[in-house]
Amino acid sequence: MDEYRRIADRVEAAVRDGRLRPGDRLPPQRVFARRHRIANSTAIRVYGELARRGLVVGEVGRGTFVRAAPPLPGPALAEATGAAPVDLQLNYPVAEGQSELMARALAALARPDVLAEAVSGPAAATGTPEARAAAASVLARPGWAPDPESVLFAGNSRQAIAAALSALVPPGGRLGVEALTYPLVKAVADRLGIRLVPLALDAEGVRPEALAATHRATPLAAVYLQPTLHNPLSATAGEGRRAELAELLRRLDLPAVEDTTWAFLVPDAPAPLAAFAPERVLLVDSLSKRLAPGLTVGYLVVPARLRAAAGDALRSGAWTAGGLALAAATRWAGDGTVAEAVAAKRADAAARHALVLRHLGGHAVRTSPHAYYCWWELPAPWRAETFAAAAAERAGVAVTPGSAFAVGPGTAPDAIRVGLASPPRAVLDGALGRLAALAGGGA
Repeated sequence: MDEYRRIADRVEAAVRDGRLRPGDRLPPQRVFARRHRIANSTAIRVYGELARRGLVVGEVGRGTFVRAAPPLPGPALAEATGAAPVDLQLNYPVAEGQSELMARALAALARPDVLAEAVSGPAAATGTPEARAAAASVLARPGWAPDPESVLFAGNSRQAIAAALSALVPPGGRLGVEALTYPLVKAVADRLGIRLVPLALDAEGVRPEALAATHRATPLAAVYLQPTLHNPLSATAGEGRRAELAELLRRLDLPAVEDTTWAFLVPDAPAPLAAFAPERVLLVDSLSKRLAPGLTVGYLVVPARLRAAAGDALRSGAWTAGGLALAAATRWAGDGTVAEAVAAKRADAAARHALVLRHLGGHAVRTSPHAYYCWWELPAPWRAETFAAAAAERAGVAVTPGSAFAVGPGTAPDAIRVGLASPPRAVLDGALGRLAALAGGGA
């Protein structure tokens, strides 16, 4: 075996047995070469082999850090605390008493005649008149209510996003997105052959002048935006910014996909961008966060001139809603279940925000009292990848590094997103405390 591989094997063994831990810094290559009495060129090959195995990550100007050991049989995350890992990556809010609340509507579906109709097959993209009216009532907010005839149905918000992008952007086309965006949009774009173009952000989201300059340089086919509770930054654009963006979309002759999946948490949010430019904006939403991800429906509010294309995309992608889910969603909207769940989750999000302030209030954290996530700009000398690995290994907490949200090479910030929704509050409290202690301990 080549010498560099034997040395790499020894370093890997040290990672596996805990002598080297995620976040630990390896010595500079020249120092490593001296310690192991090897040539500098061999040390370079050792570090390259470690990176190829996924054991280390190199950071320009700072050095090389242990990332994580290769997968081993057993739990996905090594846990130094002896407790099960706490997942602060996924974000599925569950309100107390939610299952009992939802069961009321599902009981009515147990009638054989009702159930037979609900499970007879996938629903049409246009649903039923009752479903469209129910969806319009769920999506309505102060200053705006969609025309029920403009509502199409998908299995969930992800499928609604995929259908909207498929209808607007041809393969090879350019889609403008926030420079930090919802990771699923990156995956959908890759699957559809769409090129993502990052747009600069400020405290209210996409900067209109950045959108205009980007489109003038090389035209975009469409833009994807999150004006309310941007994921991951929690930013919400004011009415002035929304009006400015709407006018810009008209002037540039650009369509937009507006993702309002988390907007239900903000009771006093401005009207959606779709209210300012209804002929330009396709609005995406769903029941997954309002209720539960296991039985959900995605909503797509579409201008009349784009409705046929969006409906075709839903059907050709097999992204239409299931009949049972649509029947349940229609009942949940009509019997007050959705409204009760929304109220409970707004209160729950506020309580979890208080935990963020308690543990991370002294850090550079961007969040909102209404948000189920926060964006943490890590203190020096931490970097996002090494902190995420160390959090999993040392604190038993899974978080998402900023690279998952960044669009374009070399743009990943030294920040992490912390999801607040999934674990019980007491578990979240302990996890945030351990993350704060880890950050204070340094890399």
